[in-house]
Amino acid sequence: MRKWLAIFAMVAVALPVFAQETGTPSAGTNPFFVEWTTPFGVPPFDAIREEHFLPAFEKGIAQQRAEVAAITANQDPPTFANTLETLDASGMLLQRVGSVFFNLSSAETNDQLQAIAKKVTPMLSALRDDINLDPVLFARVKAVWEKRGGLDLTPEQLRLVEETYKGFVRGGANLNDEQKARLRELNTEQSLLGLQFGENLLKATNSYRLVIENRGDLAGLPDGVVSAAAEAATKAGLEGKWVFTLHSPSIWPFLQYADNRELRRQILTAYINRCDGGELDNTANLVRQAELRAEKAKLLGYDTWADFVLSDNMAKNPAGVYGLLDRVWQPALDVAKSEAAALQAMGAGGSPEFKLEPWDWRYYAEKIKKARYDFDEEAVRPYFRLDNVREGAFYVANRLYGLTFTERADIPVYHPEVRAFEVKDADGSHLGVLMLDYFPRPGKRGGAWSSRYRGQWIADGKDIRPVVVNVGNFTRPTGDTPALLSLDEAETLFHEFGHGLHSLLSRIHYRSLAGVPRDFVELPSQIMENWMLEPEVLKVYAKNWKSGEVMPVELVEKIKQAGTFNQGFASVEYLAASYLDMSWHTLKQAKGISSNPFESAALAKIGLIPEIVSRYRSPYFAHIFGGGGGYSAGYYSYLWSEVLDSDAFQAFKEKGLFDKATATSVRKNILERGGTEDAGAMWLAFRGREPSVEPLLIKRGLKPAPAEPVAAAAAAR
Repeated sequence: MRKWLAIFAMVAVALPVFAQETGTPSAGTNPFFVEWTTPFGVPPFDAIREEHFLPAFEKGIAQQRAEVAAITANQDPPTFANTLETLDASGMLLQRVGSVFFNLSSAETNDQLQAIAKKVTPMLSALRDDINLDPVLFARVKAVWEKRGGLDLTPEQLRLVEETYKGFVRGGANLNDEQKARLRELNTEQSLLGLQFGENLLKATNSYRLVIENRGDLAGLPDGVVSAAAEAATKAGLEGKWVFTLHSPSIWPFLQYADNRELRRQILTAYINRCDGGELDNTANLVRQAELRAEKAKLLGYDTWADFVLSDNMAKNPAGVYGLLDRVWQPALDVAKSEAAALQAMGAGGSPEFKLEPWDWRYYAEKIKKARYDFDEEAVRPYFRLDNVREGAFYVANRLYGLTFTERADIPVYHPEVRAFEVKDADGSHLGVLMLDYFPRPGKRGGAWSSRYRGQWIADGKDIRPVVVNVGNFTRPTGDTPALLSLDEAETLFHEFGHGLHSLLSRIHYRSLAGVPRDFVELPSQIMENWMLEPEVLKVYAKNWKSGEVMPVELVEKIKQAGTFNQGFASVEYLAASYLDMSWHTLKQAKGISSNPFESAALAKIGLIPEIVSRYRSPYFAHIFGGGGGYSAGYYSYLWSEVLDSDAFQAFKEKGLFDKATATSVRKNILERGGTEDAGAMWLAFRGREPSVEPLLIKRGLKPAPAEPVAAAAAAR
């Protein structure tokens, strides 16, 4: 991906030479127009106001237009230096303001920021198209591309030439004038639709609350969940009541533990019907997006949007995606059906008329897990204090790569709850800044993610180091009780930290080569999850927040024994969403389609059982329809990357949990490389062979582990 065009990617922000002393712009000065003298050049959030963004966007856009015009006006023959390098270095101011703006729009938005986004989105779309479709600029890029074999270029420089040329072609540079005009219209409309989709979803999520007045309706819920609901009610002016929302720390424990079946039905129904009708309806929006994408793909010479997207991914085409999904789907569905039968039997034990419904699954699964493994997920929370889990992730990074993390109170942050850390390499040199923002707020979109306020690259021989942020929506502290994470939340923390390490460890020269294929980008995050439950790591961080006792071995064993429990459900709900994504994006045309019937038919085709709802239904499938739709025809990538991470971690299991040679290979061949080499080649350089799906199937409990050889077993004893 060419980062000088990918404003929405929120990466690679350029800054002047860094100064180490603290400082912020003076009153009345637009902070984006002056040097930032904050520690490590972190944005001076306390000085940035909403009114600064639009003028900064306008100036940044004008500045990049002038920089590109200077390239096209150059009368010298096009060279790598005067065309490719100069283009890669353009747009510094724009990416500076864009990074701050779009990060805040995701983590701390408000009505003013949303209004600005509606103004600048078409402006940015127009700029992107003006650069992509500039015939003179493309001619210069093409001239360098055509003679690339005879130029004395490094492998990274050659990669920049090839990726830039490919990006122009994929951006429409070879279209005729009429086609270019239509492409501009498609891009502008798509960008605004994605923006509106996300706004609707945020409002719909924030607008719902389940208010409980009768304490009896709280039966089954753990004390911590009840306390959090009471605090939410107090903040809402409903003292003495309990409030549950559609945010993850609220809805999922409710569905898992609440005895009141009717209330479980109400809250899940509200969740799965978000933006499906009413004032915040997204159904017409998403159908229009699918229609525009199908047209755009055809315009660019591809059969479908999926063909267009996947040609730049490891999967290469829809057949590659379906080949993986189909291989996992049937084993997962078979397991899910067995799980459903067990849940139905348990529910029917209390009432012969009982019929298992989606709002029952988590509730009865929790009961079976407790009965079968004597394991209650709430038992792990006292050992997963958020600060300790964070330190556990830091510990793994230190053991693997020698990194250290030091909290700095002098580094500016955009919200009081955000914490900032300086990251140093094993030799003590500055590596980057990591911000952590872990709690839900009304202005924060759902889910968890990792992003950058500044990426890494080399400018005038200086290594510009990154400013990275991990964002989550984890369980808040309540009263005197600190934030205690669920097993899933702790895993998510490790996951996003893995993305953060990918950014922090980057060692590339050109901003345009920061990105990796969508189905490779989850490898660095997902592999980190594997260390979370290793006994050697647990004993470092999993300590009871009251007593300091390390998590008992018995509890660790219960976690592991229950590790593959309910994986039929987890795999099926994820795979269903992946198939749904592909169904929308393998359409050759979407005009006249009705969202709900189309979705129902797509899920019926794969045989999704009615007791399981797809992880995302189309009206709130923000991964593929919200914002830039970055995971459109790409939601499968989590599974693709899980194949890679399961196989990659197997290398550590074979050679040692913290084997230095293996860790160095991961760092040098994957984490430091960005998109400077083909993803498949990076994998082969690390693993030495093609990835195998077998470790994934075994890890998820969808295939039995191979029997241990008799000789090996005897030796172990």
